[in-house]
Amino acid sequence: MAQYLLNIVQPVGEVPPPEELEPVMRELDALNAEMRAAGVWVFAAALHQPEASTVVRADGAGVLTTDGPYAEGKEFIGGFDLIEVDDLDAALHWAGKLARVLGGLPVEVRPVAASF
Repeated sequence: MAQYLLNIVQPVGEVPPPEELEPVMRELDALNAEMRAAGVWVFAAALHQPEASTVVRADGAGVLTTDGPYAEGKEFIGGFDLIEVDDLDAALHWAGKLARVLGGLPVEVRPVAASF
């Protein structure tokens, strides 16, 4: 079994109004329940918009922190699912289901190289 990170890529901007977001969240909850029932779900989370980020860098013997994302962009990782499946084909299957629930937002599928 291998772990895959399913990154949800969404545009920077206004959060959809509740009447648009609530049905998507219900479908997302149902998909996460389906993944749990299938034994592939490990963890999932939603993330705040990039402006909520703080970047931390080593600076000689000290640490430098700056507000905002590392790089400006038109898209950001808005959330993710961590799944454990047999292979890439299985990961792509679940990513496709996730993309459909999210109205076509891109889902980046990335294998986990190692756990620490």
